[in-house]
Amino acid sequence: MRRAEPTTPYSTAPDAPRAHALPPAVRAPLEGRTWREFGYLLVGLPVSVVFFVFAVTAVSLGAGLLITFLGVPILAAGLAGCRALGVAERARARALLRAEVADPAPLRPARNSLMAWVGAVLKSGASWRHLLYALLHFPWAVFAFCVSVTFWLYGWAALAYPLWRWVFPRYLDQPGIALYGDSSGRQLYADTPFEIGAVSAVGLLLVLVTPWIIRGLTTVDRLLVTGLLGPSRLDSRVVELESDRGVVVDTAAADLRRIERDLHDGAQARLVALAMDLGLAKEKLLDDPDTAAAMVDEAHGEVKLALQELRDLARGIHPAVLTDRGLDAALSAVASRCTVPVTVEVDLPARPVPAIEGIAYFTVSELLQNVSKHAQASRASVDVWRAGDRLMLQIQDDGRGGAAVGRGGESSGLAGLAERLDAVDGVLVVDSPPGGPTAVTAELPWRGRAAGRPRG
Repeated sequence: MRRAEPTTPYSTAPDAPRAHALPPAVRAPLEGRTWREFGYLLVGLPVSVVFFVFAVTAVSLGAGLLITFLGVPILAAGLAGCRALGVAERARARALLRAEVADPAPLRPARNSLMAWVGAVLKSGASWRHLLYALLHFPWAVFAFCVSVTFWLYGWAALAYPLWRWVFPRYLDQPGIALYGDSSGRQLYADTPFEIGAVSAVGLLLVLVTPWIIRGLTTVDRLLVTGLLGPSRLDSRVVELESDRGVVVDTAAADLRRIERDLHDGAQARLVALAMDLGLAKEKLLDDPDTAAAMVDEAHGEVKLALQELRDLARGIHPAVLTDRGLDAALSAVASRCTVPVTVEVDLPARPVPAIEGIAYFTVSELLQNVSKHAQASRASVDVWRAGDRLMLQIQDDGRGGAAVGRGGESSGLAGLAERLDAVDGVLVVDSPPGGPTAVTAELPWRGRAAGRPRG
């Protein structure tokens, strides 16, 4: 049975690279990426000068006036200005570096007042990170500008040397570029065909190397922008948890509505009918005992059906076999109710925490329901194992395939299942080409105990 390696919860499959006639090293100097990144480094120097001068001036003025009341609002205004300049820097990085950098968390003053706003600016970590960016990026921008411009100009100038060498004898009274000179006045000029070709060869080498130097320099810029001008890891985690909380709340509300509907339309309606039948049987008990006995017998059958519906409903909430015996027995029970033969293999050194165990159970249960309803398969398999700190689930079938998250039908259920897994840092991967077979792999965080309870 094929086992999938755990993936990161937020990874996506990369697009297939497009074939090129030229190798990357040859086409790099002419690619749009190289020119965009070179333009970023060129513009970066004047922008960093403005950012640095503003930050140093405003913050120095505010810090110097802290002994007075004016220092605090001036310092806050300087930090707010750094945040405003950070907006332009993020836009420049998105446009020229194609960097995926999100905006930091907005300011949330406790009250709608000037002092509340000043306090929010001073307490915001993003504000101080913008100030740190202004201080660190200036020396880096000077270095990156000098290196990139030097390599760029020298490379293209040397490569095109045969085209503009005529300038030297016509206007400078020398045969070419001076390659060597000493105190005695001896000079070596690049004026022979071999020397001219050597200069062009060196220029070609510089032209080919410069794009990779530029990419290395802009990698540092990307790190600075994303690390200092973007949201902190804590802010990103808060946003993610807020989104996940909404999914969990919606899921819980939908489950409650489903349980209420099942109780109202199923067991509750059956029990109401049972009560009416028993009332009629009580009235006929003396006058027509045979009819009353038949009605009681029918009511006994209704009680059995109501009990079965209540058991199914309880199993849908949290089955007792899962609590008592773990995933192995619980999934075997689910597989026995599937319309196709299902083999179950559970290889876990311990039991995960109950919450993850319950999510794993309902994930497999819903996927097997999809197999029964939509797959048109003749057999299926369930494989559960632990890989590092991840609980892995894989459900395979030999059905018609074509399932994908977000395409309606079976896949609309897969989309909801993917959202539920994402709410606990899980991930759902569907591999279902048309014609089959289908393999659905789910990952969940382990969060298990050191030693699990024994499985029955």
